[in-house]
Amino acid sequence: MRFSFKCGTLLAVLFLALSPARPAAAQSDDVMIPVSAVTNGTLSATNAPDDAFDQVRVFTEAMLLVRKYYVTDKSYEDLIRGAMRGMLESLDAHSEFMDAEAHDALQEDTAGKFSGVGINLGIKNNVLTVIAPIEDTPAFRAGIQAGDIITAINSNKTERMEMKDAVKQLRGDTGTRVSLTIRRQGSVAEQTFDLERAVIEVPSIKGVRMLRGEIGYVRIVQFSDPTADLLQKSLAPLVTNHLAGLVLDLRNNPGGLLTSAIEVAQQFLPVGSLIVSTQGRKGLESRTEGVAGGTNHYTNFPMVVLVNRGSASASEIVAGALHDHKRAVLIGETTFGKGSVQAVLPLSSDPGCALRLTIAHYYTPAGKLIQDIGLDPDIPIDVSTEEWIRVQRHRAQLENPELFTEEARKADEAVVDRQLERALDVLQALKVLH
Repeated sequence: MRFSFKCGTLLAVLFLALSPARPAAAQSDDVMIPVSAVTNGTLSATNAPDDAFDQVRVFTEAMLLVRKYYVTDKSYEDLIRGAMRGMLESLDAHSEFMDAEAHDALQEDTAGKFSGVGINLGIKNNVLTVIAPIEDTPAFRAGIQAGDIITAINSNKTERMEMKDAVKQLRGDTGTRVSLTIRRQGSVAEQTFDLERAVIEVPSIKGVRMLRGEIGYVRIVQFSDPTADLLQKSLAPLVTNHLAGLVLDLRNNPGGLLTSAIEVAQQFLPVGSLIVSTQGRKGLESRTEGVAGGTNHYTNFPMVVLVNRGSASASEIVAGALHDHKRAVLIGETTFGKGSVQAVLPLSSDPGCALRLTIAHYYTPAGKLIQDIGLDPDIPIDVSTEEWIRVQRHRAQLENPELFTEEARKADEAVVDRQLERALDVLQALKVLH
């Protein structure tokens, strides 16, 4: 039997489970499995309505006991939302129940503008970790780095703190302050940073220029809706100037939209090339493939992709695709290792709320799973935290000289970006062979 699922009133279903008699044949309105909107699957024997009713009966009894005996009064809404948060949190670090406020915050992220301190967060080894600071933001200027572990926000310990609660505490009105306690990787000492919130605007593309003659340089800061179009516009003048090699810098790029990653990667691959595949739950027909399409394909010059421990998610998709097709050499450090795909599933029964649910893992064209592993570079060049801070500061001075005094620029003139220099050396060698 095939069922069509839809969201209804949750309480109605819960109390229906308490009734002594069950209907002889379950109707479609009796079963609510929101994930069906993604999988379009059918119920298996292990997910039969009888099992669901049995388990919902237990949950409802527990909820009624809490309502009756807990030391303070709790509404059904509080209890059910708390249960949904716990259910989603128990799945993995990226799945969550989002109330209207959290849902709006996610949409702000996609738009690339919000008020906060400028940190991309992730859960790594079960701790709240900085994936990468956003450039030209309070966190970046204070010296917070990719890989820093946040142990407290405003003196509130982050152990067992949900991601949405951490984001909520970090964001706030422009001009207000927040303190972060961090522990740097490899250290037991903690540092506290007092930061003033500001409007955070995240550009997709920065630093476009020619280096060493005919070698171009483009840095993608994050993958959002306009990234692919901006990249194409950035590449056009470089190609006009006889581009003979390209450095694509994805260091400290925390990712973004899967569709944007595909649209970026396809610009450097032949039509029909596999860019990424995603695989959902076993037993369901949920494998999808992202294949290069579009009309602009730059395939006639060698490439190097720069990555580091702050390169995650969508940036790993692009780096993995170009690497597996032997289109680019990877230089830098092992990437973050965020290889899961989330879907946002709105709850029609509770407008404004949604589930952010991990529905698949993604794989590179060669079938490599990135989750918790990351991509290893072809040419590893590790840099210390102190060296990377100097490189970022020097890079910011080159790209935005108006923001720095002449004295500050002179102080960093001797800074060398060793990863970038190796990329240029490799491309000069490849130009001869290309």
